[in-house]
Amino acid sequence: METTISSKFQVVIPKAIRNRLHLRPKQKLRILEKGGVLYLIPERHIQELRGIAPGVEVRDYRDKTERF
Repeated sequence: METTISSKFQVVIPKAIRNRLHLRPKQKLRILEKGGVLYLIPERHIQELRGIAPGVEVRDYRDKTERF
């Protein structure tokens, strides 16, 4: 897919990508540049991340002696 930078330096994200990533109007994106490549990373609410690691055992994950 291809897009163009407007005279106001705006970029349109193609509809197929917006739909696939469930992007919404006014949603914030982080922009990272590395090695001449731009990465757009959608910010997610912490509630959206709940359940991303099902089956992970969280009890006894860290000893109390390791806490400050």
